[in-house]
Amino acid sequence: MGMTTFDYDVAVIGSGPSGQRAAVQAAKLDRRTLLVECKAAVGGVCINTGTIPSKTLRQAVMHLSGYREREIYGASYTVKQNITMADLNVRTEHVIRHEIDVTRHQLQRNQVEIESATAHFVDDHAINLVSVDGRTQRTVTAGHTVIATGTRATRDGHIPFDEQKIFICDDVLSLAKVPRSMAVIGAGVIGVEYATIFATLGVRVTLIDKRDRLLPFIDHEITDSLAYHMQQNRVTLRLGEEVSALEPVSDDKGERVKITLASGKQIVTEKALYSIGRTGATDGLNLSAAGVECDNRGRIKVNEFYQTSALHIYAVGDVIGFPSLASTSMEQGRLAVCHAFGAPAVSVPELFPYGIYTIPEISTVGRNEEELTHAGIPYEIGKANYREIARGQIVGDITGMLKLIFHLETRELLGVHIIGEGASELIHIGQAVMAHRGRIDYFLNTVFNYPTLAECYKTAAFDGVNRLA
Repeated sequence: MGMTTFDYDVAVIGSGPSGQRAAVQAAKLDRRTLLVECKAAVGGVCINTGTIPSKTLRQAVMHLSGYREREIYGASYTVKQNITMADLNVRTEHVIRHEIDVTRHQLQRNQVEIESATAHFVDDHAINLVSVDGRTQRTVTAGHTVIATGTRATRDGHIPFDEQKIFICDDVLSLAKVPRSMAVIGAGVIGVEYATIFATLGVRVTLIDKRDRLLPFIDHEITDSLAYHMQQNRVTLRLGEEVSALEPVSDDKGERVKITLASGKQIVTEKALYSIGRTGATDGLNLSAAGVECDNRGRIKVNEFYQTSALHIYAVGDVIGFPSLASTSMEQGRLAVCHAFGAPAVSVPELFPYGIYTIPEISTVGRNEEELTHAGIPYEIGKANYREIARGQIVGDITGMLKLIFHLETRELLGVHIIGEGASELIHIGQAVMAHRGRIDYFLNTVFNYPTLAECYKTAAFDGVNRLA
């Protein structure tokens, strides 16, 4: 089939960060582009139920609870007493509406055709589209297809989900009230973020996970610090524990949830958030008709160029698995389209930053101590605690920390790991230095505004150099 016989040069399925970026990149390469979204609103899980809502909820919680000011005004300080879900949703709904509008406008001004429909493959070039209201359908052809359908929360069919007592992360915003106690089952990124958010509201949280460590892909000193902060905020950690039963119960204290662990322990709580991972949203795509392979969790297998087993079909974003971050997903969408049409593109995946919006937040770039030790690379570290920095005192965060890792002999910066206020913003300074293979000496010789949290880089650099002595 010749290229001129296709209805579109590119069909993008899914309008989350990866799909949006793929569609815009294709349009900028002057390609006929169709974006298919199975919901009435664009933005995918990221804008509608995932990243944007959860991060906005976090911001609302930190503001209304007075979290940042407690170190200055006392543990009892709050902006508002008796915070309700309605209070939290006011801010969240505003941001969601704005982001949907911004996303749609960006697609429209780049002349991307948007269609609200479900999609499934007829063959490797033909896609059947059924409108959201089910009234119309048509089949289109595309020279290349980018699958960016994202994921959905994994559910266990044996668990009686009711969206109020036992629920998944998509249901958080629809909770009727802020509970007094909650169990979070699964200590992945989403589970840990929500555990810290609700703990900041004063909810007694129990976090349960089969693994022995929180977020094992993060530098262990950082996750140890996070675990300490969580416990200080009355979070009970049940690590190395497996849930064997989860059921609603009713007693003289009302309707609650009973969780039985494989070790025999029992936890009775007001609500339970089930967060054991994500499953690729691919079951309705009829991938076999296109010759595209996926694993038992619906995640699509791709090569280093994001090509699937059908080389003119690409997959990007959460649907391909780790790291499943909005930022990396956007880059994958861009790179996939550039590869499809031979457009030059440069990317450095090993310098992709990670931002985890726990309270306190975490951000890292580069390698951690465990990775360097395993690789046999000699290194040294330098650390700065926020309490040593004037800005840390000003903003009320005296528990944060910035950690630099650099090569013992060449002094090249190998990794930056931060926990504390502004971590996800501060990380980009270290990322820029690493992109140019800079040495720790850069921070010794540069001048940072005073007072700023960025000064942590200079303090950490001096600490590291002093360790060499």
